[in-house]
Amino acid sequence: MSCCAACCASLTCGLCTSVASGISKRSARVAYCGIFGISLIVSWILREFASPLLKKIPWISTSETHSKEWYQMEAVLRVSMGNFLFFGILALVMIGVKDQNDRRDSWQHGGWTVKFVIWLLLTILMFFMPNVVISIYGTLSTFGAGLFLLVQVLILLDATHSWNDSWVAKDEQKWYYALLAVSVACYIAAFAISGLLFIWFNPSGHDCGLNVFFLVMTMILAFSFGVIALHPKVNGSLLPASVISVYCAYVCYTGLSCEPRDYVCNGLHNKSAVSTSTLVLGMLTTVLSVLYSALRAGSSTTFLSPPSSPKASAAKKPLLDSEDVEEGKEKKEKEPRPVSYSYMFFHLIFALASMYSAMLLSGWSSSESADLIDVGWTSVWVRIGTEWVTAALYVWTLVAPLIMPDREF
Repeated sequence: MSCCAACCASLTCGLCTSVASGISKRSARVAYCGIFGISLIVSWILREFASPLLKKIPWISTSETHSKEWYQMEAVLRVSMGNFLFFGILALVMIGVKDQNDRRDSWQHGGWTVKFVIWLLLTILMFFMPNVVISIYGTLSTFGAGLFLLVQVLILLDATHSWNDSWVAKDEQKWYYALLAVSVACYIAAFAISGLLFIWFNPSGHDCGLNVFFLVMTMILAFSFGVIALHPKVNGSLLPASVISVYCAYVCYTGLSCEPRDYVCNGLHNKSAVSTSTLVLGMLTTVLSVLYSALRAGSSTTFLSPPSSPKASAAKKPLLDSEDVEEGKEKKEKEPRPVSYSYMFFHLIFALASMYSAMLLSGWSSSESADLIDVGWTSVWVRIGTEWVTAALYVWTLVAPLIMPDREF
């Protein structure tokens, strides 16, 4: 029996080693996203069930006047801070990694057992920190979460312009038809969403002026995007305008759905399953958006692309003389390959996302709704503010070349 157990243990270790090797070579970025997803699950579990335990920890429960909501927020912020430090340390370690010959390249893709242990120790260590440290981190998290939302907006703008440019560059009639079809579909979707929101968040018999203002502004912005983009003096396109319009309509919906459940103008307040569905969808959306943001921002030239990218090296590489061709062929095999994305910025995105997820789970450090995720007026205004900032940045990308014609955009 002992021999059998030893064989099973050996096979298990071999399987784990194989999985770790596979992660290091093929899916390191997905593995980091997995760690982030685990941190979200841990945060939610502690938020829902750890309040009685935190009350028994003397350096946390320093006052009997603390409410249940305060303990929930403490649990979320402490897990978030451990996650933030984990990715923040990795971001600092990865500064300046340019090619795959750098020793830190192997650190990025390997050592998963050590990384998980470090993440776990940092998370546990945060529960020994004094409350004042966590309070300061909670304040800083509001700014970090706002910065994460801003990065997402910039990534969206970059992605829509890249999408439009790639289809236009094909210079074929079918792609122009595709651009028109997608643009029209996005505009129809944007105004259809706005129409549904009028039904859900402007119930008859109630004065819902604020909700009406948000919805009318969303529709005006969508119409303005198209008008500005198609103006003869603006070098714009309808596709980015339509995609940004759909995004603004979606953000408006998320903002209105964050209104308190006892608010008469919130048409979702009588839906008993909203809390669970919001939790599951919110976590899934956050994980996917963080992964996309990290991948897109880490490899996009809009942000901190590696200085040794192929384009940059091609621009700096001198032409070989004829007598150096043979030597060049030998050296080519030894030349280091540049990294495909910025490791530092990749981890920085996850660090900011840790702050953002803490704000979601704690209601942006507000105790308006203890039993619901991301509900309250703070969440509403954060969403609406994100929509307006998105609109302002998109309009700026259109009019900036007219205001400052001497600069390249």
